[in-house]
Amino acid sequence: MARISHITLELAREPDHPHGDRSHGYHLYLPLTEEGRIDVAAWDKVRSACRVRRFRPGEDDQHGRIRRGPGGKWSFDYDDRTDFDDEIGFRLTDESFVPGEYVSVLEDDGRMHTFQVIAVRPE
Repeated sequence: MARISHITLELAREPDHPHGDRSHGYHLYLPLTEEGRIDVAAWDKVRSACRVRRFRPGEDDQHGRIRRGPGGKWSFDYDDRTDFDDEIGFRLTDESFVPGEYVSVLEDDGRMHTFQVIAVRPE
């Protein structure tokens, strides 16, 4: 069985948040390669364990699944009743989930936001 990693992302600096925002981010649960990239072959075997929890100030946490779509597009789907992909991870297959690195997510506000990888640990 593939090992799942718990990845913590927090909002990086942006115009509305010049110091970032530790209270806005994600917890991702994904299998990673030794280099910190998503292990796509392992994901296919453990996809039901690949999940996301989004946290934001003043909102209830959102829980969902991490899905892989056509062309290798990764999405965070918070509603199993629809095929609508609530948020899109930008080029997540190419990213390294290593503390200090950055990843981008097209959030439900229609804007791309950058998040810093804060921690990666075995689940």
